[in-house]
Amino acid sequence: MAEPQGWIDCHDPFGRDRSMTVLVEDDRVLLVAPPGESAVMSATQTRRLHQLLDQAAATSAAPEQG
Repeated sequence: MAEPQGWIDCHDPFGRDRSMTVLVEDDRVLLVAPPGESAVMSATQTRRLHQLLDQAAATSAAPEQG
């Protein structure tokens, strides 16, 4: 079962409130975007998404590839 890592508030192209969710399931990171929509984010929201994805990658059981 996927464990919630966090979410980012964003908007769709029409200005409606939406969110993107980051989940961790075993060795995989799932990014759930608004269904059928695009996510419009500010630079601050983009940086927060980056942080969440980094945290999720560290939390996952996947070995680091480099």
